Amino acid sequence: MRTIEDHRRAVLALLAPIAQTLGTETLPLSADRVAADPALYAHRVLAVDLIAPSSLPSFDNSQMDGYAVCAADLAEATPGQPVRLPVAERVAAGDPFRAHRPGTATPVMTGAPIPSGADAVVQIERADPPVFPSDAVRDATVAFTAPVVAGTFVRATGSDVARGDVLLEAGTPLGAAHYGVIAGTGLTEVPVRRRPRVLLVSTGHEIRDAGTELEPGQIFDSNSLALSVALQQIGCTVTARPCRSDEADDLLAVLADGAPDADLVVTVGGVSAGAREVVRDALGPLGVEFLKVALQPGGPQGLGRIVIGAGEHPLPVVCLPGNPVSALVSFEAFVRPALLAVLLAGVDSAPEPALREVRRAPVAHGFDSPPAHHQLRRGILRPDGTLELVGGPSSHLLHSYAASTVLVHVPVGVTDVAAGDELDFWRIDG
Repeated sequence: MRTIEDHRRAVLALLAPIAQTLGTETLPLSADRVAADPALYAHRVLAVDLIAPSSLPSFDNSQMDGYAVCAADLAEATPGQPVRLPVAERVAAGDPFRAHRPGTATPVMTGAPIPSGADAVVQIERADPPVFPSDAVRDATVAFTAPVVAGTFVRATGSDVARGDVLLEAGTPLGAAHYGVIAGTGLTEVPVRRRPRVLLVSTGHEIRDAGTELEPGQIFDSNSLALSVALQQIGCTVTARPCRSDEADDLLAVLADGAPDADLVVTVGGVSAGAREVVRDALGPLGVEFLKVALQPGGPQGLGRIVIGAGEHPLPVVCLPGNPVSALVSFEAFVRPALLAVLLAGVDSAPEPALREVRRAPVAHGFDSPPAHHQLRRGILRPDGTLELVGGPSSHLLHSYAASTVLVHVPVGVTDVAAGDELDFWRIDG
């Protein structure tokens, strides 16, 4: 049997060329557009280095409500001998730039431009009186009882990013703060990588859509929905076309119809060694390799390249087992890290597997594990920091997967795990 590490490398090598074909598309940026089509902006990756067209901040502004002053004017201030200055005209956020007269104190609000000539801000709470005078008061004064260092509470131009700097690097996954800093520099659009287009084909004579009337022996298709969501959550565009047949020609027809618009085909089911394994029967003659991986659940796997229909170029195909937990575990172990690597890779760099963060914790209860397999057991991380398994190891227990927050790793060669033994785990709840 192939190790999970070797199979992960094989899947990554199969999918790596996709990174060179994704190309670039442009996203318009506005809160209205995001609100109207949030899915368009989720899980996007920057296509090129983004150069800042303006500085942030774009002008010196106040970090606090207070008084803009010349630090030199307060050099001799003490509690016993405060420095008293006349109050100048107030400056609020959004007001035009003004000049500061030495020997005065200019009231400034948070975000207001620092008047030219001032070089520090004293918080209103440290002034005497600690409130701003009414606009109706003429000849108001304010006293200061301590010196202030030049630059205090001044947000200097370019202190966050300077015009011409690299604002964000190519390959950056875009989240809320990234979109915010892009908009803050005045950009109205951003170049992002095109999403990988995945043709997802769940197979089996027995599967039917939810909401239909089941005949004896038929089941509802959970794999199409579960894996569509899993693929979309890492930034893929998914077309799900189930093949409700165990005939190889029917599957080939589904693939031929959907392949022209796909970068990758993911099939589910039909990969075992039994009779009427439709994926193996249809794709084995086309050169797809089927093998066993030392993973439980998820041992039967397949991968390769096929030319299908009117296509001229080989299309990568990853074939997952059909039991729902096996399919999801296989996605986590092989497909997810490879596709994320493709999305995050630089144009000129080789993709590296993008695995979930590995953490380690003691298990709450003992259990057994088959010595020849690497188990990925469903579980939860309890408030006391221990791992509790949820459900058994069987590949049909999808409800226990839904109740889990972690996948617990039990390596090859481990047969008995005792309470308190530490094991690695992945968090799968975020």
